[in-house]
Amino acid sequence: MADQMQWSNALSTRPSLEAAISEVVEQAVGKLSKKANLAIAFISSAFTSEYSRFLPLLAEQLEVPVLIGCSGGGVVGTSSDGEAQELEDEPALSLTLAYLPEVNIYPFHVVAEELPDLDSSPNAWVDLIEVPPEGIPQFILLSGNIASGINDLLKGLDFAYPGSVTVGGQASGGINNRIALFCNDELHTEGTVGIALTGNITLDTIVAQGCRPIGTPHQIGKCDRNIILEIEQQVPLILLRDLIGSLSEEEKILAQNSLFVGVAMSEFKQDLQQGDFLIRNILGVDPAAGAIAVGDYLRPGQRLQFHLRDAQTSAEDLEFLLNKYQQEQAGKSSPVGALMFSCLGRGEGLYKQPNFDSQLFQRYIKDIPLGGFFCNGEIGPVGDSTFVHGFTSVFAIARQNGERG
Repeated sequence: MADQMQWSNALSTRPSLEAAISEVVEQAVGKLSKKANLAIAFISSAFTSEYSRFLPLLAEQLEVPVLIGCSGGGVVGTSSDGEAQELEDEPALSLTLAYLPEVNIYPFHVVAEELPDLDSSPNAWVDLIEVPPEGIPQFILLSGNIASGINDLLKGLDFAYPGSVTVGGQASGGINNRIALFCNDELHTEGTVGIALTGNITLDTIVAQGCRPIGTPHQIGKCDRNIILEIEQQVPLILLRDLIGSLSEEEKILAQNSLFVGVAMSEFKQDLQQGDFLIRNILGVDPAAGAIAVGDYLRPGQRLQFHLRDAQTSAEDLEFLLNKYQQEQAGKSSPVGALMFSCLGRGEGLYKQPNFDSQLFQRYIKDIPLGGFFCNGEIGPVGDSTFVHGFTSVFAIARQNGERG
């Protein structure tokens, strides 16, 4: 019988960093019967002044070949009684440990200045990451802000590693947004840290963007970079006003503050559903030209559909995707652990109750440890490409390759 993968997670709310580290190490190590070869740590921004002490203190108590982690405005973990918890705006530490047999783990740190030009060959990206593409690696990335070059890095990885999965999030901080990125024994404040996993591991993804479509899909007729100039020979703003006019009173109110554009990721799929769109912000309108500006570059011929977002929609969207994942899991190997990368704009501020996304996840995918953090942007795939999202919860679910034994 093949050696089995093991994951554990421990959570601490001790206000002393030393005490928090001792608690999570003791609990996370105690849940494994084998020595971990990967650690993933998330530290809340309440410890901002102590980021530099974290790795030396952790090294005194935990010996592990590869470690990555970062700071978060909140952290996600599994309490001692197995319940998922999301801890926002308070001292907290989440430590995930994994024993990954027959898995190669490649840690790396890259900064924007090192990234190849987007016209470069795939080999330039492979040389940067130093991971062979033949193994179809699974990537977990933790990045600084947009200036870290994360958008270009995602495009490069998609290009150089076709078939790979990439998930993660942008580190977040407190009021001053001072962030920390951890890679083995080094603390970084910019760039991206990550790991590539090859071998006997699969990362399944759930990307819950929390929106529902309204109206019908349309095709972009004319656009200039991120500005929509024409939709199916109609003036975009007139088409949008007509759509809003057809909504219920409740939806009209919602559309004033929570209206988005969904860009279809497949050129060929006819029956577009939730999850088939990349959700982007509407940045503004030009009443004179009737144009609409959105938060991404577009091209003529792409299909789009307007979307609304609120707490109920976010809940229904995640439940829809979890149910779909559960049905697709039939016959596959069982999940052993998961990571959650959730937007700072979700959590208790959105749902008006704690632990919503994490505990909904646990209702569908039971009895596995969950770790994670609240991000400034969430990294996950839609269709065959990887993006930085907003207001999204991205889950990475780890299991061994193949089918149930």
